[in-house]
Amino acid sequence: MQRFEGRVALVTGASRGIGFAIAQRLVAEGASVVLTGRKQDTLDAAVATLTAEHGADRVLAVAGKVDDPEHRTAAIAATLERFGRLDHLVNNAGINPVYGPVLEIDLTALHKILAVNVVAALEWTRDAVAAGLGAGGGASVLSTASAAGLAASPGIAAYGVSKAALMNLTAQLAVELAPRVRVNAVAPAVVRTRLGAALYEGREQQVAARYPLGRIGEPVDVAGPAAFLLSDDAAWVTGQTLVIDGGASVAPTG
Repeated sequence: MQRFEGRVALVTGASRGIGFAIAQRLVAEGASVVLTGRKQDTLDAAVATLTAEHGADRVLAVAGKVDDPEHRTAAIAATLERFGRLDHLVNNAGINPVYGPVLEIDLTALHKILAVNVVAALEWTRDAVAAGLGAGGGASVLSTASAAGLAASPGIAAYGVSKAALMNLTAQLAVELAPRVRVNAVAPAVVRTRLGAALYEGREQQVAARYPLGRIGEPVDVAGPAAFLLSDDAAWVTGQTLVIDGGASVAPTG
């Protein structure tokens, strides 16, 4: 399928993991993609992979911190300068630097989690819309939330709170930006990424046993649904969060 031929997407946190898998899927389906991430070396490796697969003319990387206003401005400007338009924004970048009960979490860390996981997604969306997102029709925004935001999340409480807020932000933006821009989210459970490693390393079989499909997720398991929600195949879908959890949310308990 070439659902994104002629389209341009910007994906934050795209140097590895879920963000890279989404970018890879979009490029494979014809999109030109701008990748952002904190470290230039990991971004360069991601670009090298995509270039080897699809050529260098449709991939651009801009390094910086997702909650840095100057980086945000530079990345969107570089997108428009290189490709002339912006059709899709993927708010994928996220952090979880602390573990434990929310009552015990250092408030400085909590503020940082909310700044990166929630406020930055709003700011990128605002700036993308101001820069012309949706001017060509068929525009969409996708945010990477988490199954941790669906209920209490022991051990990753602050992260869960931030992702619950991101899901509600998705609904708010969907209403405010309609009909020009669709806004949706995905909410994965445990996926084999650097961020998720602490949740399964050393006990993967135990974690996988919670899922009716019998395994933890892979980044590609999120990339396909993400591409659907971004594409015109989901033209009448907005304000939704798609749970991607191997069936965990419907599994019997007890």
